[in-house]
Amino acid sequence: MPIHVHAGKNAPTRGTWEAGDADEHAHNLTDWRQEYDQISAGAFYGRIDEVQLDEMQVFREHTNRALRQQCNVWPESLWIGIPAAQVCRINGRPVGEAEVMCQPGHRDFELITPGSFTIYGLVVSRRLLASAAGEAGLALMERAPSTHMRLRLPAQTRKSIAFLIERLLGAERQTPVSQVHRDILMMALVELLQLEVPCNDVPPSYAHRKRVVDQVKHYLDDPAHAPVSVTELCELTHVSQRTLQYCFTSILGISPVQFLRTARLNRVRRILVQPGDTTTVTGAANDWGFYHLGQFSQDYRHLFGESPSATLTRCRGAPALVPKVAVQRGVESTPSLRSRPSSMCT
Repeated sequence: MPIHVHAGKNAPTRGTWEAGDADEHAHNLTDWRQEYDQISAGAFYGRIDEVQLDEMQVFREHTNRALRQQCNVWPESLWIGIPAAQVCRINGRPVGEAEVMCQPGHRDFELITPGSFTIYGLVVSRRLLASAAGEAGLALMERAPSTHMRLRLPAQTRKSIAFLIERLLGAERQTPVSQVHRDILMMALVELLQLEVPCNDVPPSYAHRKRVVDQVKHYLDDPAHAPVSVTELCELTHVSQRTLQYCFTSILGISPVQFLRTARLNRVRRILVQPGDTTTVTGAANDWGFYHLGQFSQDYRHLFGESPSATLTRCRGAPALVPKVAVQRGVESTPSLRSRPSSMCT
């Protein structure tokens, strides 16, 4: 797999990365802090095609399984995400075919994406945005992300921006990426800012449902709380089982039971993908409350397409992951949740 090397200012770079693990794939996008949980069953495949220009990042990401993505874009920037076709969710709200997603840098947000999902991404620095779009650009960065996380656009504008990104990424590698490319993309972004309409159709119950789901996710971050039952979660959040079910299906698109199972399985997989000298399948499973090893192994194989012992064997001895701090954009970015290793564990 090609390894990305940060370039100096004004030196464009290209890269393509493929991964067979969802969370490993999450860390292939340069300068983003991300963590992915696989939701749908089967062997994972992900690919990122990326071009970096001065103070701008352009990419196309494809994943073949449904995912829950915890994301954070590099600081002092603005991200525009354009799903190719499929409907996804940002912070629990559905993103329709006439909409794009928007988030300022250095702020956590969550995506729920379906299987066979492709998204185009454009990230620009605050300075570049200000110089090209003036107050209109900076205003979008300063607005509340909860109300401006989805922007409605004319279909032709949305398609044009995706087309420009596709052409840039699809160009021959020997074709130089120039200032002209950046200027064309900035012109498209300025047009977007002039035409965008915030999607503020958030129901009154949204805040409560999101708060219930977030409370459960925070509770499960501590392995001491595993395993946990739906009854315990109802007591924790002070809601009925029916309300808990509604909160999860409306925000994440999955049931509480499915969330509990996949969240814990993904946590075990993170241990097995980056094992220590004493890591065992039994120990990793027990850490997250799986005590019936036969059932655990069956559930693990069903979700990830391989046995837990196969994951551990394949990844045992892989190079340790070293934190990475990028300085390409003139400011130090926050280190990745887990940075890309010098060779992939595949």
